[in-house]
Amino acid sequence: RDRGIHSITRALQHFEKGDSVDIIIDSAVHKGMPHIRFHGCTGEIEGKQGDSYLVGINDGKKHKVLIIRSEHLRRVQ
Repeated sequence: RDRGIHSITRALQHFEKGDSVDIIIDSAVHKGMPHIRFHGCTGEIEGKQGDSYLVGINDGKKHKVLIIRSEHLRRVQ
């Protein structure tokens, strides 16, 4: 079940540097939420900043680094 209260396991996810992740915004959690324009993008974990992760994406010709909490990230299968 994906609807309703967000699960604690999503908040406790752990990623390593170099992992490929999808940015899927969970609107129930406002903290660490990226801008809506990045929803659906795929990026790579570049590091950690506090409880958040640094996610590098290519936006056109520019490389951007986003600060996103783990609730908004999903590992790419």
